[in-house]
Amino acid sequence: MKLKGNIVDIQNRRIFKGEVTIENGKIKSIEEKNCSENHYILPGFVDAHIHIESSMLVPSEFAKIAVKHGTVSTVSDPHEIANVLGVVGVEFMIENGKKTPFKFNFGAPSCVPATSFESAGAVIDSDDIKTLMANPDIKYLAEMMNYPGVIYDDAEVLKKIEWAKHYNKPVDGHAPGLRGDDLTKYISAGISTDHECFTFEEGLEKLQKGMKVIIREGSAAKNFEALITLLDEHYQNMMFCSDDKHPDDLLLGHINQVCARAVAKGNDVFKVLQAACVNPVKHYGLDVGLLNEGDTADCIVVEDLKDFKTLETYINGEAVYANETSKIKHVEFQNLNNFNTDKKEVSDFKYESEAKEIRVIECLDGELVTDEIVTASTIKDGNLVSNTETDVLKMTVVNRYKNDKPAIAFIKNYGLKEGAIASSVGHDSHNIIAIGVSDESICKAVNLLIENEGGICAVSDTEQKVVALPVAGIMSDKNAEIIGKQYAELDKMAKQLGSKLHAPYMSLSFMALLVIPALKLSDKGLFNGGKFEFTSVEVN
Repeated sequence: MKLKGNIVDIQNRRIFKGEVTIENGKIKSIEEKNCSENHYILPGFVDAHIHIESSMLVPSEFAKIAVKHGTVSTVSDPHEIANVLGVVGVEFMIENGKKTPFKFNFGAPSCVPATSFESAGAVIDSDDIKTLMANPDIKYLAEMMNYPGVIYDDAEVLKKIEWAKHYNKPVDGHAPGLRGDDLTKYISAGISTDHECFTFEEGLEKLQKGMKVIIREGSAAKNFEALITLLDEHYQNMMFCSDDKHPDDLLLGHINQVCARAVAKGNDVFKVLQAACVNPVKHYGLDVGLLNEGDTADCIVVEDLKDFKTLETYINGEAVYANETSKIKHVEFQNLNNFNTDKKEVSDFKYESEAKEIRVIECLDGELVTDEIVTASTIKDGNLVSNTETDVLKMTVVNRYKNDKPAIAFIKNYGLKEGAIASSVGHDSHNIIAIGVSDESICKAVNLLIENEGGICAVSDTEQKVVALPVAGIMSDKNAEIIGKQYAELDKMAKQLGSKLHAPYMSLSFMALLVIPALKLSDKGLFNGGKFEFTSVEVN
């Protein structure tokens, strides 16, 4: 097979007319010769850090869509399913992904549970990490979110890192806002990447201290604008990732969109492609070709180097996307889940108090970080309640693994004027999170998810919609087109109920992510992510 067109040689910073000959899945030759084709041939895109589960698709269904956008490989942390099902969940992701030609590269989740301050469905300890690291299908130790554990020499945390080093596999970082001496110690433990930088200065310090910085542009967390100006000087040590990509967004684009934005901002196209295609392969030692003679033929044909519209995608020399059609087939699989809680009563969501002021989570659109604010409480019959006028709404996290009392807090900037929204996609333990204008609507939304053993939903006085997620309570057993359409309808309903957020469900899923400051809510209570300790809703 021969591909003809403008060949993009990233390493030597040149583009030339030529012909790529592919034989037995590998690139046999690359020849410079005249041809009439004006499209561009380049290595495939790699997402340098993603949780496939956040697409609400199993790996095989994710692959079907990703190849349409020129993505041939991902560096995938199966942390979400691991928090629900443990090592069994990790094995499910690997085996499902193997049934496609797409190059998934799974890591061993380093923080299951993510913290001791929440209830997860499983534990992965250092002995499990040892077993996982010995598995050739595990390519790296996934994001070490417990950065306090690294800084304060937690023995179990350090054992996990040592097993990665023993097997000569990279260790991914996760250290939002970490600077100075603490950052230096974190890096010296052997942690080599970070995708959590949210300011230019933070990204620069991490680069200067030897880290690889991954620019994240996902459905909720968007750090492209803050970090992209670092690329010009530091392109050899930067990568692109989505981290979390919801199904409706994935249908529209992937790493190709980040490349288009970077080029539109005036960045050198070779530097952009170095970050998008080359650096992840080299850093993680991936079995992904880079358009060199002898490499596996993992390459794409794009219309131009401006919008990067993908015309064809090849993996191991096989056309997996052509003529606007994904060639990746449906894979049969069995649903796995872990959902063990009974339906709730309205009274379960009462918060009896006479406090005049309360501590409130301020949600910031497009950010995982939140602010802490103090505001006047609204009390009705001795119960703290939502106030739609001030947009301070009641929020709950309900343990889905056993019957327990729901945790209650309050959140600002969700904007709901009616009803409630809820999700069992709740990073990182995937308990049920709900926000609503009344205890009744919150209870209704929570129970709808319990009935479905997982999903996302919206309820109003007259209507309810749910997208069931029967795979671990976080993924669908349907394809992207079906789930994407259902998700878009649900997103629209949340906005009709009043939400002003760009991605209300993606933002909701991070409101229980305790490792990100400032305030979050776990099933055990309100948590200060800066001090790493519980705090009170009531302000004395």
